[in-house]
Amino acid sequence: MSIRIVLADDHKMILAALRSMLEKEIDIDVVGEAGDGAALLEVVARTTPDVAVVDIGMPGMNGVEATRRLLAGRPRLKVIALSAYDDKRFVLEMLNAGAKGYLIKASAGDELPRAIRAIAQGRTYLCPEVAGSIVEAARGRTSSAGNTAVNLGRREREVLALLAEGKNSSEIAARMHIATSTVEVHRRNIMRKLDLHSVAELTKYAIREGLTSP
Repeated sequence: MSIRIVLADDHKMILAALRSMLEKEIDIDVVGEAGDGAALLEVVARTTPDVAVVDIGMPGMNGVEATRRLLAGRPRLKVIALSAYDDKRFVLEMLNAGAKGYLIKASAGDELPRAIRAIAQGRTYLCPEVAGSIVEAARGRTSSAGNTAVNLGRREREVLALLAEGKNSSEIAARMHIATSTVEVHRRNIMRKLDLHSVAELTKYAIREGLTSP
């Protein structure tokens, strides 16, 4: 039985190249494409693939948030992140969102079919360009740092990422379409959960843990 996949990237040339390459694989069937996160959610709902290959840097809803939303509704779906970035912050954020694989675009041509097969079989796949840095990051984390990100809800992560970008409460409220008082509640809850006491400390934490937006 073929592995059904959906491709998501905002560059049409990349989508065309990936589809052309994967169509040569007899056990892989490309059942849909999307150019942004919102379209990806619709395509996945319509085609029910086994694997989604997701670009991190899509406009609007980026790959990280799209992955969180996909897996919230379809926990059996497997996601492979596709990115131009080998920065471990982006890798960790995608893995924290639930992705099972991470590939650099420059090497995707050779590795993507292997990654799809590995992910479909329940394994994790990291390309060599990022695997070493992730191992080192895992070794360097304390147990408390490893657990705190899990304790933050989706909206709290959004608030934290925007705080790290230098946004104030009013700007965050406008971006998220919520009341300024709600932003303040989220900020206080984040500080309490992480035992941090200033926006500067929150910013450092967000960058260190890969919670900032790509």
